[in-house]
Amino acid sequence: MKRHTLIWIGIASLAFLTVDRSFGITVPAGSLLVVRTLHGISSIDAPGTRFPAELAKDVVVNGKAVLPVGTKVSGQIATSKRTHTSSQRLSVDITDVKVGGRSLPIKTASAVGLEQSTLKTRRGVSVSTYSYQVPSGRRIEFRLAQPLNL
Repeated sequence: MKRHTLIWIGIASLAFLTVDRSFGITVPAGSLLVVRTLHGISSIDAPGTRFPAELAKDVVVNGKAVLPVGTKVSGQIATSKRTHTSSQRLSVDITDVKVGGRSLPIKTASAVGLEQSTLKTRRGVSVSTYSYQVPSGRRIEFRLAQPLNL
């Protein structure tokens, strides 16, 4: 009986050590996600087009970084100039985050007005407002629209 009990204690201990440390943590709605694009995004890309990004800032819950810088995320274009009306602005959402080798769906409030900082080059030369690029490496801020359970 002792040996059987010790085996189960050993198995339980090993299982505890292999559990992801962020398991059971909830990132609350309204939390800020600062991401960095890994590829450029264009105002003429079709809505639904996906793009890769990564966290540019830790996501912290109760003083603990639960999603560290570099965590991979995926986004999607919500609206663009490619929609039927040319007055549509470019807006994007983050749709999922990679945690512990698995992809978790997330819902964010769309980031809009991405074109505002790209209307002029560094030398102040105006560019066309019909088509604009959000360059690779650009930081974009999102707010979680729903809690994220890790």
